Amino acid sequence: MEYAESVRARMVRRMLGPNAVTARRLAAETGIAQPTLSRWLRAAASIKDVSTKPPASPPEPSTPSKRPQDWTALERAQAVLAASQLSDAALGEFLRRQGLHREQLEEWKRALEEALAQPRRSGRASGDAKRIKELERELVRKDKALAETAALLVLKKKMALLWGDGDDDTPPKSDK
Repeated sequence: MEYAESVRARMVRRMLGPNAVTARRLAAETGIAQPTLSRWLRAAASIKDVSTKPPASPPEPSTPSKRPQDWTALERAQAVLAASQLSDAALGEFLRRQGLHREQLEEWKRALEEALAQPRRSGRASGDAKRIKELERELVRKDKALAETAALLVLKKKMALLWGDGDDDTPPKSDK
């Protein structure tokens, strides 16, 4: 069902206003499906130029616009470093501002510690490259041997067709 733009705007304002109502409760009140209301709310949130209420304070420049699982490794490391220097109260505020959970931060911290604990070996890459070249050479050799075997089998079949099998039960012709 199509709804007028004014209805959409009014519903979004009700879900975002000072006495905000959840999409589920608003769906029960109005009869508009909850997924529809949630979609309108997401669409309104994705439009940065349009605001349903004036901001109380300027937005924080560090507020992420993406999900935590979409963060790059560098952003994760910076978040772990910044969080490690905060007290518990400040940490909670930092996590809310960044849209993170404490468990995510702990997981990132463990992954960072594991990555930094492993020694780097530059020789490993060259050893792998040598092994790959060796395997490629062996593969080429085996491909050639397979092609040769296939050619021999084809020749054997052709010879059998031209000269016969030699498995005939008929006696050879006599020259009398």
